[in-house]
Amino acid sequence: MADTSFFELTEADRRDALEVAASQTGRPAYLLEKDVWVVLTLQALLNSSLGEHLTFKGGTSLSKGYQAIQRFSEDLDITHDIRVLAPDLAGEDLPNASRNRRDNVRKEIARRLNDWVQNDALPIIEDGLGEAGGSARVRLVGEKIYVVYQPLFDDYRVVRPEVMVEFGGLDTGEPHERRIIECDAAWFIPDVAFPSASPFVMRPERTFWEKATLIHVFCERQKGRGERHSRHWHDLVRLDDTGYAETALVDRALAQTVAQYKESFFREKRSDGEWIDYEAAVSGHLRLTPSGEAYDALADDYEGMVHSGMLHGDSESFQELMARCTHIQARANA
Repeated sequence: MADTSFFELTEADRRDALEVAASQTGRPAYLLEKDVWVVLTLQALLNSSLGEHLTFKGGTSLSKGYQAIQRFSEDLDITHDIRVLAPDLAGEDLPNASRNRRDNVRKEIARRLNDWVQNDALPIIEDGLGEAGGSARVRLVGEKIYVVYQPLFDDYRVVRPEVMVEFGGLDTGEPHERRIIECDAAWFIPDVAFPSASPFVMRPERTFWEKATLIHVFCERQKGRGERHSRHWHDLVRLDDTGYAETALVDRALAQTVAQYKESFFREKRSDGEWIDYEAAVSGHLRLTPSGEAYDALADDYEGMVHSGMLHGDSESFQELMARCTHIQARANA
């Protein structure tokens, strides 16, 4: 059993350990280093007393919690259960409320979330990092916490030596379940104890519909730079490969839950100025393939992601990716 913590090693030994793991995984050592800080941040926050009401979601949860995708996900998306953060607001019928009421509820939840992040989450992360031996600068920007560490390697390319933790408080985070989160390098360096976490993780079926509706908005608006957006299309296809997309497509109750959630808090307009109908999107009118300038911007972003090494060889051409999404779209709308 490993008895030496990764952060008890000298800088040279930490660098050597990650380079050994890199040689066996084919992943750049700097990505393995950032992965350590991702898991350490999760450990600090979600292994604490706060973790009972928090859900780890998004692309990083698919990678770290379910191994459903192989791309490197560098940031953390955490949902604070609205029933705990704002119990007096959790039961409102917001899809049918006025726009002013929805805006007021969202602003009030944002205010409470910001207070909670500053007064509860920030100190917990700072203490957890210190107890584990990880030395980093932690800064707060609105509802986001940045863990900025001193990198062991010089060439980080487009990846930043920091972990962004973005918090939300508009939902329950369900369905979720506890999963064990380990560092990628831990499998290859058994003599070293790496950080680990055991948070509640959003089920991939819910993540599928969250990403599918986000993609739908991008396609309906027919504009956007596409910057760092192509990962959502990639994730959708990987969810299809692992079977999670199929189980999501038959769970129409879950699709409606996501649609109502988006209708309550994330209303967007189409390119013609009309409001996007999320419930129609999950009921036979889902769009997963953009056109025109949006298509070109997305293609450029995807190529950049491929060349950065973040997909770990798990990629197809952009044209093949769009063909797969067209197929998923057809099944969703059947």
